Amino acid sequence: MILDQSTAQILLHNMKRIRAVEEEIAERYSEWEMRCPTHLSIGQEAVAAVVGHLLNHDDLAVSTHRAHAHYLGKGGDLKAMIAEIYGKETGCSKGRGGSMHLIDKSVGFMGSTAIVGGTIPIGTGLALGMKYRKTEQISCIFVGDGAIEEGAFYESANFAALHQLPILFICENNLYSVYSSLSKRQPTGRKIHELAKEIGLSSDYADGNDIMQIYEILEPTINAVRAGKGPSFIEFSTYRWREHCGPNFDNDIGYRSEEEFAEWKMKDPISSFQHQLKVSSFIDDNILIDMDEKIENEIKEAFNFAQESNFPNRETLAEYIYSD
Repeated sequence: MILDQSTAQILLHNMKRIRAVEEEIAERYSEWEMRCPTHLSIGQEAVAAVVGHLLNHDDLAVSTHRAHAHYLGKGGDLKAMIAEIYGKETGCSKGRGGSMHLIDKSVGFMGSTAIVGGTIPIGTGLALGMKYRKTEQISCIFVGDGAIEEGAFYESANFAALHQLPILFICENNLYSVYSSLSKRQPTGRKIHELAKEIGLSSDYADGNDIMQIYEILEPTINAVRAGKGPSFIEFSTYRWREHCGPNFDNDIGYRSEEEFAEWKMKDPISSFQHQLKVSSFIDDNILIDMDEKIENEIKEAFNFAQESNFPNRETLAEYIYSD
């Protein structure tokens, strides 16, 4: 195993925490206290857990409409995230943004957006600033496979390659853009990471359900970007379990089959990694019980905090909307 015991346990904890948070969101969503659309990444926790662990505190990240895992992985405050989804003043965006507009500059999470590909130019601009200031930071840009079909990606990727910017593009390819499969949107045989390579990005591919593969490919890639070797693009194959937007399962509407869903669910990154750690004697049942209890208690505190927090005062609704 390439991971030491401590790192392995941290990554398992981070994955389990992300999933438990989102499962609680799904469980409570029907209470109608969370009134914003919410896009869950249950089944896709592994990439966010590893990326968040390997990035430095002062590295910057931007994300997509499916941003909860990325925000938590980068160190975002759980209480502030849940409060934001509840539309409360104590939320990370002061209750103005909701689930798809998370930001926490104190941990370098510079924002997410509902516009597909909308944060790609922002992350590129952040990287340009890093290069001018000659810092050792990198800009991490999370995208889905759908964003590869946006002009903003091509323009930004070209600019990043031309100016050798310190950017790490993380593409979570979960095969679907809303209800349209990759096969309906892109030519047969095209590989996203190969397309990125032709633009001029250093490019690679890995199984997004395999923690070991993810870590093994990300650690040297991040080091290379930080050392000034130019922008990198990594495509990870993954799969969301729940519906595109909302807390439910949607296999019944016909855009994907139960057989496909079951096949991907068998690749569950959490259960497979947990099994590896138990076989390697890196973890035991007592540690797992304690881990799960701590996560459960933290989540309860976060939801209590959100429910007890105040909504923004009407007089302040125009504040925090635009930068000074």
